[in-house]
Amino acid sequence: MMPPIVRPDRAATRAAIVAAARELTITHGWAEVRMAGVAERAGVSRQTVYNEYGGRAGLADALADAEIELFIAGVRAVLFAHGSHVRAAVAAAVRFALDEAAANPLVRVILTSSRGGADPLLPYLTTRSDMVLAAAAVPLLEWAAAFAPDVEPDELAFAAETVIRLVVSHIVLPLRPAAHTADALAGLVVLLLGARRRGASD
Repeated sequence: MMPPIVRPDRAATRAAIVAAARELTITHGWAEVRMAGVAERAGVSRQTVYNEYGGRAGLADALADAEIELFIAGVRAVLFAHGSHVRAAVAAAVRFALDEAAANPLVRVILTSSRGGADPLLPYLTTRSDMVLAAAAVPLLEWAAAFAPDVEPDELAFAAETVIRLVVSHIVLPLRPAAHTADALAGLVVLLLGARRRGASD
């Protein structure tokens, strides 16, 4: 085994541990991830992994937090890239979420954790489902504040919660191709937000 890598600060060490856990989980599945294997991949001692995260539950929490942060950043970037074009922005964000869930097993597990399943990572995530939904609403609300300031806050919050829950439902049980689903849900959001902005969304 190579000697542990000395990193300049704790944040870098923690980031390396989470990155190692992510790689191993995607490659082998969470059930096969061991603290010793994470330590070796991260270039730190096994005790360092335990010191930082306390055990598998703590490491799973950190892994979920990091993946949620990346996912939310992606949604935010896609939304703001489309500016005030409501339908195009929402369709692109929904398509991003569906594609990420299909391609990234960690995102899929996190987003669908409240729906049950056999993945061994789920016990560490089921208490986070409401937090995930709340976090997913943040970029939608930020984008709407910038580009749809005339929409009533309660109406906006309802639209955001509705589309997020529907996206999760379509991740769990896809009914049609992602592009069709994204366009349909975007049309629903336009209706929820009112016909006044439909011209800007097309």
